[in-house]
Amino acid sequence: MSLDPHRTPVLVGLGQSVEREGIVDVVALASRAARKAFEDAPGLSRRIQRLTMVASSFSKVGKTLASEVAAALGLSDVACEITTPGGNTPQWLMNRACEAIAKGELETTLIAGAEATRSMKLADPDSDFLRAALENFEGQEGAADPVVGAAVLGMLGEAEIDAKLFRPAEIYPIFESVLAARAGASPEAWRKRIAAFYSRASEVAAKNPYAWFPEVRSAEAIGTASPDNRITAEPYTKLMNSFADVDLGAALLVTTLELAREAGLADQCVFPWAGASNADVVPTSRRELGGSPGIRAAAAATFEAAGLGIDDIDFFDLYSCFPVAVEVAAEEIGLSVDDSRGLTTTGFMSFFGGPGNNYTTHGIATSAQRLREGGRFAFTSGNGGLLSKHSIGLYGCEPPPSGFVHADTSEAQAQIEAAALEVVREAEGQATVVGGTVVYDRSGAVAAAPIVAALGDGRRLLAVADTSLLSELAGRSLVGETVRVSGASPPVYT
Repeated sequence: MSLDPHRTPVLVGLGQSVEREGIVDVVALASRAARKAFEDAPGLSRRIQRLTMVASSFSKVGKTLASEVAAALGLSDVACEITTPGGNTPQWLMNRACEAIAKGELETTLIAGAEATRSMKLADPDSDFLRAALENFEGQEGAADPVVGAAVLGMLGEAEIDAKLFRPAEIYPIFESVLAARAGASPEAWRKRIAAFYSRASEVAAKNPYAWFPEVRSAEAIGTASPDNRITAEPYTKLMNSFADVDLGAALLVTTLELAREAGLADQCVFPWAGASNADVVPTSRRELGGSPGIRAAAAATFEAAGLGIDDIDFFDLYSCFPVAVEVAAEEIGLSVDDSRGLTTTGFMSFFGGPGNNYTTHGIATSAQRLREGGRFAFTSGNGGLLSKHSIGLYGCEPPPSGFVHADTSEAQAQIEAAALEVVREAEGQATVVGGTVVYDRSGAVAAAPIVAALGDGRRLLAVADTSLLSELAGRSLVGETVRVSGASPPVYT
């Protein structure tokens, strides 16, 4: 099959920006990154038809974010839009753009995003990034720029809301406890295992000019609790959490192979081969609390569409907000966390930095640059919410034999949703702990110990510890144990 260069999408312009000293905003950071992408692909900025801004997670932005960036770049007659929240959105946007190009519906598009959380906090020490995230989300309802992407609603169920379990830093550790229990490891032993592969990621960050912490961290430094590296929620230390207080931007210029050739840029083209997306159900109802059928299905569909396998890949960049996000993604695609090819091209969100929804734009840009420097294929993944929304992409340095494929995963999605377990908000009696964590306050005292548990009939519930138990739970994992639950919204266990 001969490829139609007018319908062959290529990633031709890459741009990233970082601000470590002055105070900037999202528009400035995104514009800087976009200008670098324009410099990387001269002559193509005038061909841009659509500008999509990845929704800012933690930085305050207005309701015309994409239009403001377009104006800053001097782009007129460009369709402007923003995405719904989610770390999956950059890869989802790539899949969407490439599909549109393959169908002849689009020629050139710019995908960009940024977080200016460091600057926001410097300018206003009382600002709170979680409050900014909520305000940004609520502001999308009346946004002047059209909003695209999968809805954020549905990532939390009534059980999570009852327990006030909103923070990713307290939910991801629950998933992690399932993996540790499966391996028969205590929280302390599992922490050491995580620290080992996180140390290797820091070596990647140390070589990345855009990394927020470009320094090698030893496994001991990452895994040992200290005043500067407290345990946040078992088994995680602070250095295992995504670091959000960054000023980082990234942009991707996507066009057709024909236009890239006309601009004399054929030699730097990176070719998207295939992509797919899926979603998992709300946390408490997941049959596999320590897994992701969504990642499994999207990755399998992407590999099949591309005609490739895991052994063909030279570079991986797995979304890395917390260790379990990396571990689950690796397991679902058949990759060991100790694989010599590594798990990241950026250095993980703990060390590269965690620019919210836009992280994967950096992952794609860095992976594409690695392909330009040598190698055949790169795999990137994006994760939105609480291991909720997933988008996968495969990239190559040569054109795909049969053109780009945006794989249809609707059948798999229906199966995922059909497998959801019933969740109750009220219970009385015994339950078996499926997953849980112990959350600590800044003084090191136990603040909470939420669990996901199964009743005898298989129904699930999310329960919180009786306050009289908290001090006894430090350093423990309750996975596999039987507890007594009582009450409602949320139930309490003893």
